[in-house]
Amino acid sequence: MDTRSICLGVLSMGEATGYEIKKLFEEGPFSHFYDAGYGSIYPALGKLLEAEQVTCRVEAQAGRPAKKVYAITDAGHEVLAGALHEEPAIDHIRSEALVMMFFGHKLSADQRARVLDKYHGHYAKVLAGLHELDTSREGFGRQFVHGFGLAIYETAVRYLEEHGDEFLDGKTANDKIGAEQ
Repeated sequence: MDTRSICLGVLSMGEATGYEIKKLFEEGPFSHFYDAGYGSIYPALGKLLEAEQVTCRVEAQAGRPAKKVYAITDAGHEVLAGALHEEPAIDHIRSEALVMMFFGHKLSADQRARVLDKYHGHYAKVLAGLHELDTSREGFGRQFVHGFGLAIYETAVRYLEEHGDEFLDGKTANDKIGAEQ
C-alpha cells in the first residue's frame, strides 16, 4: 500500500493537516508499523488533490502561517476501498540494530552491551506505551492491531531478556549445552 492510500485512510477518520498526518506516523497509531514523513506525505497529498480524491481549504491562524486542512472526497473513499481490497505486501523488517547483532562476533563486549541495551530499552519503552493505550472504545481493527503489537513487543522484550546474556557472552545456547556435557 502506498502513502497516498494510507493518507486517504487517515483522512477517512477525519480532516487533518499535513502536519497532523505526519504526527500520526511519528507518535500516533501508525508509528509502530508504517513510516512516512513530509517527503512522502506532502507529495501524496498533492497528487490526491490533483486527482480530486481530497479537498484542501486554507485556514488563517492568528500570528502563525495559514494551515491547509485536507478532507477525503467520495472519489477518495472509492480509491481507499479499492486499495484495502488489494493483496497486502509481505512485511519487511529493517533494523540497523539487528544487522549489528548479526555481526556481533565483530563487536567488542562493550559494543554488544550498548547495542543490546539500546534495543531492549527501545522495545521496553514501546511496550510500556502500548500498555498505556486504552483501545476499549476503538473499532475491532484498531483493537486487533493493538493486540498484535503487544504480542510482538512482549515477545521481543522477553527474548532479549532471556537470551541477551548469550549475545553479550558471544555464545549460543548450543555452545552452553556442549560445555555442560
